[in-house]
Amino acid sequence: MTNTEQREAIRQFILKWQGRGKEDEDDHSYWYDILSRILGISDATDHIVFQKKVLVDGNIKRIDAYIPETRILIEQKSLGKALDKKIHNSGDVALTPYEQAKRYDNYLPVSEKARYIITSNFNEIWIYDMDKRDLEKDVEKIYLRDLQKDFYRLEFLIKSEDTKITKEMDVSIKAGTLIGLLYDKLYESYAEPDENTLKSLNVLCVRLVFCLWGEDAGLFRRKDMFHHYLVNKEPRHIRRGLQDLFKILDTKEGERDPDEDQELLDFPYVNGGLFSDETIRIPQFTDELKDILVNQASNNFNWSEISPTIFGAIFESTLNPETRRSGGMHYTSIENIHKVIDPLFLDDLYEEFETIKQRSRSDSWRTRYLKSFQEKIASLHFLDPAAGSGNFLTESYLSLRKLENEILRELKSDITEQMTLEFIDVNSFFDIKVSISQFYGIEINDFAVTVAKTALWIAEAQMMQETLAIAKVKSDFLPLKSYANIVEGNALILNWCDVLSNSSCSFIMGNPPFVGARMMKQGSRQKKEIENLFGKIKDVQDLDYVTGWYKKAAQYIQNTPI
Repeated sequence: MTNTEQREAIRQFILKWQGRGKEDEDDHSYWYDILSRILGISDATDHIVFQKKVLVDGNIKRIDAYIPETRILIEQKSLGKALDKKIHNSGDVALTPYEQAKRYDNYLPVSEKARYIITSNFNEIWIYDMDKRDLEKDVEKIYLRDLQKDFYRLEFLIKSEDTKITKEMDVSIKAGTLIGLLYDKLYESYAEPDENTLKSLNVLCVRLVFCLWGEDAGLFRRKDMFHHYLVNKEPRHIRRGLQDLFKILDTKEGERDPDEDQELLDFPYVNGGLFSDETIRIPQFTDELKDILVNQASNNFNWSEISPTIFGAIFESTLNPETRRSGGMHYTSIENIHKVIDPLFLDDLYEEFETIKQRSRSDSWRTRYLKSFQEKIASLHFLDPAAGSGNFLTESYLSLRKLENEILRELKSDITEQMTLEFIDVNSFFDIKVSISQFYGIEINDFAVTVAKTALWIAEAQMMQETLAIAKVKSDFLPLKSYANIVEGNALILNWCDVLSNSSCSFIMGNPPFVGARMMKQGSRQKKEIENLFGKIKDVQDLDYVTGWYKKAAQYIQNTPI
């Protein structure tokens, strides 16, 4: 469904449901319309259950509507019924629509308990996030009249993670297109470009992306800070302006020249080595280049919505001359990454987490188990010996940090529940233990190494913001405190133990190049590397290139629990 089609469908929906809606007659049609017309679900009847039975105090009650896939419980009222007023129900119990829905939810099996509860009177939709502490205060309200601009807030009704990934994919591809355009125009602006110029251009583009993303993600002290720094500069002054900015971003605040321009001094110290090389070449800017960077890439695009997992790969594929010549993007999708990492380690960790959660919140041992489990996931170390732009490592990091955030939510609830709250250091429960320093990679392409590190930094900042939202505190992400352990080198020649000792490694994963012995023919260097690994065995020339990683991995894991 195109944007135009969706907006027309929403307009028709508003016209249809203005001034109408009876609880027992129209609820099916109303919710089918939302799922099919607004959200584009072709098989809406398979996504929602009406009149779901639940046994309450020995009596069968019926939930108005329930969406199993996203565990959403809906209590529907007729038009005009106030959603915050108590209503007498069967048994002469006066309950608000939310209280009635919560009562049903209390009697559902654990696997079916609501992630969200919705109350509606056709004109209003109230959404209760069951992860929020103060449900009455944090309730979200959507009004029929505002649906043209607020329809996206209903996307959680369908598989929310898929919706999020699709949006991140779209944003990341648009970001890659923008940077590809900027890259081409910058290259054209270099005087006498050579091989070293390309390396400078790659680093320059990574730095610009970090600044564009940093201003939208709130890493800098003011929103649009990078944009405001450049917008009033003449194109011929932007080159010098970027040189000055990069130097400031790499200088600790206490070591800066106090007489420097205040506009520059306001920028934070970044650290991490991203801005440390002062020898990179920056070309002269034209009016067109300034427009692309300042208006198209900065002012008219929100970089905070990109997926670091997807964008890292798109970014590397967009700017790497080799992948550009060979036809563009080569990366492993998030879905396929999870086909590897879920059975490898993530499923087991979530199963252990669910077992701990079953203990009573008033049990102090539950808190200890949660803290111990957090330490456990922070002690794991991961190696991708064919890291590319780091999407396996980045998605694994994001997955572990999401699990850690769930642990922190449980800890927050525990310390609120327990009577010994005054003896507990609340801040200690919001220590972030999982770090990008747990993730190691080997990659032969120097540019891909830089992209992988940047993707991990972006992922780290995104997860930090989620954690701070749970803790309801503020913290500075910069300067970068964690270091991405991505090593530039040939994985079939390097000793992997020099990157990560096999006594410390927990899991090996990745997607090495499957270059065939004949199809996608190997080069002479690759053939020689395979021969050196396997020796003069029979038919060694028939081995695919990927067998080198299997051989190295088999040697690496000997006598270890990897």
